Amino acid sequence: MTSLFPKPNISSSSSSFFKLTSSPKLSTRFTFKPKNSFTSFPTIYAIYTQSQSPTNNTSTSTFTSKQKRPESDKDPISLLNERIRRLYGGKRNSTLTKKPLKMDSKEADKYIQMVKLQQQNGLQKLKGERQKQIQQQQHQRNTDVGSGKVVNSEVFSYKVDPYTLRSGDYVVHKKVGIGRFFGIKFDVPKGESEPVEYVFIEYADGMAKLPVRQASKLLYRYSLINENRKPRTLSKLSDVNAWERRKTKGKVAIQKMVVDLMELYLHRLKQKRPPYPESPGMAEFSAQFPYQPTPDQAQAFIDVEKDLRERETPMDRLICGDVGFGKTEVALRAIYCVVSAGKQAMVLAPTIVLAKQHFDVISQRFSKYPNVSVGLLSRFQTKSEKDGYLERIKDGNIDIIVGTHSLLGSRVVYNNLGLLVVDEEQRFGVKQKEKIASFKTSVDVLTLSATPIPRTLYLALTGFRDASLITTPPPERVPIKTHLSAFSKDQVVQAIKYELDREGQVFYVLPRIKGLEEVQSFLEETFPDIEIAIAHGQQYSKQLEETMEKFAQGDIKILICTNIVESGLDIQNANTIVVQDVQQFGLAQLYQLRGRVGRADKEAHAYLFYPNKGLLSDQALERLNALEECCELGRGFQLAERDMGIRGFGTIFGEQQTGDVGNVGIDLFFEMLFESLSKVDENRVEPIPYESVQIDVNVDTRLPSEYINRLDNPMEIINQAEKAAEKDIWSLMQFAENLRRHYGKEPYSMEILLKKLYVQRMAADLGINRIYASGKMVCMMTNMSKRVFNLITDLISSETHRNSLIFDEGQIKAELLLQLPREQLLNWIFECLAELHSSLPALIKY
Repeated sequence: MTSLFPKPNISSSSSSFFKLTSSPKLSTRFTFKPKNSFTSFPTIYAIYTQSQSPTNNTSTSTFTSKQKRPESDKDPISLLNERIRRLYGGKRNSTLTKKPLKMDSKEADKYIQMVKLQQQNGLQKLKGERQKQIQQQQHQRNTDVGSGKVVNSEVFSYKVDPYTLRSGDYVVHKKVGIGRFFGIKFDVPKGESEPVEYVFIEYADGMAKLPVRQASKLLYRYSLINENRKPRTLSKLSDVNAWERRKTKGKVAIQKMVVDLMELYLHRLKQKRPPYPESPGMAEFSAQFPYQPTPDQAQAFIDVEKDLRERETPMDRLICGDVGFGKTEVALRAIYCVVSAGKQAMVLAPTIVLAKQHFDVISQRFSKYPNVSVGLLSRFQTKSEKDGYLERIKDGNIDIIVGTHSLLGSRVVYNNLGLLVVDEEQRFGVKQKEKIASFKTSVDVLTLSATPIPRTLYLALTGFRDASLITTPPPERVPIKTHLSAFSKDQVVQAIKYELDREGQVFYVLPRIKGLEEVQSFLEETFPDIEIAIAHGQQYSKQLEETMEKFAQGDIKILICTNIVESGLDIQNANTIVVQDVQQFGLAQLYQLRGRVGRADKEAHAYLFYPNKGLLSDQALERLNALEECCELGRGFQLAERDMGIRGFGTIFGEQQTGDVGNVGIDLFFEMLFESLSKVDENRVEPIPYESVQIDVNVDTRLPSEYINRLDNPMEIINQAEKAAEKDIWSLMQFAENLRRHYGKEPYSMEILLKKLYVQRMAADLGINRIYASGKMVCMMTNMSKRVFNLITDLISSETHRNSLIFDEGQIKAELLLQLPREQLLNWIFECLAELHSSLPALIKY
């Protein structure tokens, strides 16, 4: 222990003496007047890592900022700074966290309870679905307790019924790990005469057996149903600790996800806007809708109206409805409510084709309202046209702005934006999604989607985001017949001929622009008297617009195109779609493409062709099978749920989580996730004011004269350090890095001074109000609960600190091997708190 913290030989001839205490402020210890003012360091994001070991003779060359130390020889402050930047840098750069969220404990309690209520509503929906599944399984097996087989009474659980497993299925034992299900056999327990049913599971180093009753409480499938991926390795019966480490890794990922969700939701709840007033013209506007709303659609109208007129927080609602089920009408009524109150509305579409269609529909619907102006902004406009639109948007002369991602650019300045409508959010890129997310804390957001991205679906299911599901088809709609087969020219010709014979139109979709002309040549030879055209995103604006207009009017009978037609096109007479090379499309894309047909009362057909089944991956085959199974109307939401499982949880938070899921399997991951969500208010640490932290470790530091002479204004620099520490850990990190960048690596005595500032800052963040030592015992008085302490210690990486810490009646204690000198004791406390502080991203901090 002592070798880790060697006692420095501090020079007694130093020209200045600073006694570091937690209060009063450091600046009050100075009595001399500064010769010049000190300016804050410029923000520099480079990390200085020059070596400096404690010594009596500190030369001037020690402080040159050019030299760098080896990666393996970084001092503790540098290592902590890197960790802080790694943990918090992404959030700091996010548009969501430019303004820190500040709220006191009581206010946080109120909002957290609101979040819990929302989350419980979401879980209630899942429980209902799960209960139906369990009842169906029990009915199919027709088993009861009297038969000796286990009937699982848990309504909401991802545990697997052993009788539904097949030999070779991969399973997860909650306490042992991942194995391969071998079978269920009768065996006589030792010391008994009656045989008992056992589940046999193969692991990497042997076979295990456990009673069926016990297995039903501990076993999970390794993945969701129909997921074909195999685990990397099987667990070992002889190394349960390895499995515990994998589980802990998954637990860390889950906790961070939950905290991210909570902070985003709290940020939105914190924002306020006055409810929109009743609009006397809404009844007249709604009457223009030519169809009788379905029950689900009518409920969506009510949900959105309540969000806008009864809530004081910005709306963030997902409208999930199948293609052609009336999502646009919900958006139109929301737009009318906002625009009639004098605010602007933005309608964001992923393609110019869909944006143009939205523009046409909105313009036609608002044509009776001369005071409402509608504008379309796209890349096809000239610079002067764009500049004119941008000026009108800025001045508030355009009420409804429709366009693609160009609406998210920095040049677009809104006068009084009130509503953002996003159509098919999954089609946008990462940067566009981040920009969309930044709007959600300040304006009302309505997202329309038939197949939500997994992250959107997840938020809807868990109640952190409101969702309205439109699953009832319009009365005249007929399900689309889906045909999946290997590519055949004869079958293509036959399908197109059938549609043309009934005077219909055909979409022919390929994944790439290359190949469109080849298909055109083939079809023109086969159907010489039929008008055929090509459409893709790289065409000139007028050419693309004319082609789409002619197809909409029925002049073009066969449209050969890319997935530019994936979203929004409403061509009543087009009732056959041919998709070639389906293996190159995602499940959501295929579902949307299939939705381009079947919008009238005619039976529609979707022909999906793959080149050779031998060339398809398991994942591609699974997507296609799911699409065939979900051929009923209104299955977009269920399809998205399955897609989330197929893609291994995908990009649920904009980053790959498949590794975390793969550690424990999707089913156990979800159960751990829902458990964490249900206890979200318990996984909370309450920070305390920086100045209220008392550190009873007096460390005297004497700074070398060479270092003092290099500082522009020592008193002001120390004052800046104190202010940075008071603000937050990020500011203190930046101060330390900039100090080193400006003056070079500090001497050991200054390092001790910085470490005590870090200790006080980290203690405040962790809710620790006093740190003191009594002999070999180090004590930290805290407001955290034992549950939070256990969670934090589970998450820290250092086994040394994890094994030395205990929780005893509001105190965190550690018994050291020997009583340490003061500087070494401060070093130990610094490293201990750095480990504890690294767990904060997994906790609510209000």
